[in-house]
Amino acid sequence: MTDRATARAAKQTLVAQLSTQSGVVGIGLARRDTGYVVKVDVADADAAGRVPRDVDGVRVVTEVVGVIRPLRSRTA
Repeated sequence: MTDRATARAAKQTLVAQLSTQSGVVGIGLARRDTGYVVKVDVADADAAGRVPRDVDGVRVVTEVVGVIRPLRSRTA
């Protein structure tokens, strides 16, 4: 079972590794039955293929969420 502090440290390592990779749109922590995992949101399956399955012994999960764009504000 991975605790939150261990997962947070692995997340920081992964952020440094993936900071220049195109298609990575978010990196965070998520709870699973086995404790915490690092969750990587990606724009497409190609980007998902470049994400490691674990970092420092912490499981990494990916989810294809598409491109994330800021919402445009509407004026009333």
